Amino acid sequence: MKTYILMSKLTMQGPSVVEVASTMKKGPRSRQAWLDQVAKQCPEVKFVAHYALLGGWDFMDIYNAPDSETAAKVSMICGATAAFQTESWTAIPEVRLQQIADEIDAERED
Repeated sequence: MKTYILMSKLTMQGPSVVEVASTMKKGPRSRQAWLDQVAKQCPEVKFVAHYALLGGWDFMDIYNAPDSETAAKVSMICGATAAFQTESWTAIPEVRLQQIADEIDAERED
């Protein structure tokens, strides 16, 4: 499984800040509806963490998926409401990045 990061932010077409605050006060129902849709269409996806952010993005989800096509589905499901703009990133563990660097060094020495 590969690790992906889904960044999302509310759009002008989506709910207002007041509506978002009201929804959040009622509980995680809208988030749960999105998670239910992901679970139905991408059962192999496993969520690791969810954060609300300050700055250019409003939310960050970290999850594991088998491939980039599945990650694209997750992003599309999130963006389907037109309330969110999304961007997906691939995350490479630092240990693996060091292994890749070592492989490059080994090939240069040959």
